[in-house]
Amino acid sequence: MQKFFILLLFSTVQIFAQINTQPKDVLVKDPYFNAPQNAQQGAKVRLIHSDFFQKTPDKYSGNPYFSGNVQFEHQGSLLSADEVIFYQEQNFVKAIGNVKLQNSDGSVITSGEMEYDGNTQKGIARKNVVLTDPKQTIKTETMYYDRVSNKAYFNTGGTISDATNTMYTKSATYDLNTKMIDFTGNVKINNPEYTVEGTNIKQNQNTNTADFFGPTTITNKKNPSNYVFTERGSYNMNSKEVYLNKNSRIHYNGKILTGDDMYFNQITGFGKATGNVTLRDPKERRYMKGGYGEIYENKDSAMMTEKPYAVKILEKDSMYFSAQRILAYQKIDDKDALKKKSFLRAYRKARMFKSNIQVRADSLSFNETDGIMRLFGKPIAWSGEKQVTGDKIEAYFDTEKEFIDSLKVIGNAFAISKADSLSMKDEFNQVKGKLMTVYYDQNDIKLAKVIGNAQAITYADDQNEKTKEVERIGVTLSTCGTIEAEFEDRKVQIISCNIGANTDIYPMSKISREKRFFPDFNWNTKDRLRKWQDIFLETPDYEEIKYESDDKLFNAAQKAIDDAKAKEEAKKPKRVRK
Repeated sequence: MQKFFILLLFSTVQIFAQINTQPKDVLVKDPYFNAPQNAQQGAKVRLIHSDFFQKTPDKYSGNPYFSGNVQFEHQGSLLSADEVIFYQEQNFVKAIGNVKLQNSDGSVITSGEMEYDGNTQKGIARKNVVLTDPKQTIKTETMYYDRVSNKAYFNTGGTISDATNTMYTKSATYDLNTKMIDFTGNVKINNPEYTVEGTNIKQNQNTNTADFFGPTTITNKKNPSNYVFTERGSYNMNSKEVYLNKNSRIHYNGKILTGDDMYFNQITGFGKATGNVTLRDPKERRYMKGGYGEIYENKDSAMMTEKPYAVKILEKDSMYFSAQRILAYQKIDDKDALKKKSFLRAYRKARMFKSNIQVRADSLSFNETDGIMRLFGKPIAWSGEKQVTGDKIEAYFDTEKEFIDSLKVIGNAFAISKADSLSMKDEFNQVKGKLMTVYYDQNDIKLAKVIGNAQAITYADDQNEKTKEVERIGVTLSTCGTIEAEFEDRKVQIISCNIGANTDIYPMSKISREKRFFPDFNWNTKDRLRKWQDIFLETPDYEEIKYESDDKLFNAAQKAIDDAKAKEEAKKPKRVRK
């Protein structure tokens, strides 16, 4: 390698000014050759062969010049050229025309001109400079080389190419000891699959890795919209692995992943990020955030953990999701192979907030394309002053109008609504059964259809003819095979009760509080999400709303009955024991 340095030393010789061959011209060295004071003189440059030799006082300040198959040697490197001027006292040579420097390690440098100082062991090569060795080829117009530090440098623009990569840069420094190339200025690295562009890149030729110290982009040639950007990172060109550490982004399949520290494998398409992770999907108008995230480019899927949440941006509203783990993915439409459908899944302690519906469950699955959301594990949904629970809930959304279309409740379906949302009385309309479908109109519940063991408790109102005020007149208890309940304003009306129908109407004075509630009544105001930030909580733990029990009529009726019984008992003759 030492000999290669000498070789490159000759190759890097550059002449900033044309070598003036006029008589009486004296040697003017480039400042690059300046040596420190008290520097020792190096080994002499030695002539091997030339066809012609001349030395005249009026040319080259009396120094000898050689032409025709000229060859010089210095410490194992062989320099050949059309013409060479040898400044003996300065131990300095100038080579002109078809310059070629061969080294014992097999590397070769060619150029139009070359200067070399045997004392400082520095060289400058100029005009169509080409350095080749077993691993790479460097081409530039001017190259500087310092044999002592074993570093080569150019700033006139050049290319460095190997078996797979071609690098373009304004300037670069090549350390022959470490095989490290330090690119500065605008840098571009081309290979058959990717293009790397940046402003400050260091590449290790031994490991074929590149370190980035400025804005850098790695672009997929087959799909230019898939690219990586960073301001600080490293790239293994063999394994196609990228490590990103500052202001970084991974663009893939129309999505953008950001984070404090990131990794991406261009072969497998796997990427991950830690710290302030965000995954944006502009096409789906959705973004996900968390402390840790993973992406799978080839599967078009992503996963987020560490307090993750997702936001689906709508025209009039937004949907907020949270859970311990959130997945987002796309898959081919079963009906149209040219289309993809988008899905979002939330596992463990799933929450969703939307202004007109809020849900919580153990897990949920949301088909964003078709607007179908499925809730599993003790699901509960709130909408206005209404609550729906069951073993499993499916919510159907109108994706164009952004309305809730319907809810389907499978197993232990139970719907509750306040009989009067403005009242603090404990009066609730209740409908339950095995299966239930709840229909919405403009985001308000309008109809509930129940199949299987259908039961209902509803409140009946009437207008007082004298006062014209609406008064509570009683409670209806219904048991049927199927029930259809219509929700209007603050009332629920049973419009259909079929198959083994049994309906009883009780005036308020004839029904106790216990009969006005099903045994599994579970109106929940403590856990309800009232603002989107509540999705991050195990429970918002709001104070339970205290409702007043209005049993005045029933209590009065019971008192009247008890009083009547007491009077009857009092009329009976008392037995006296003799």
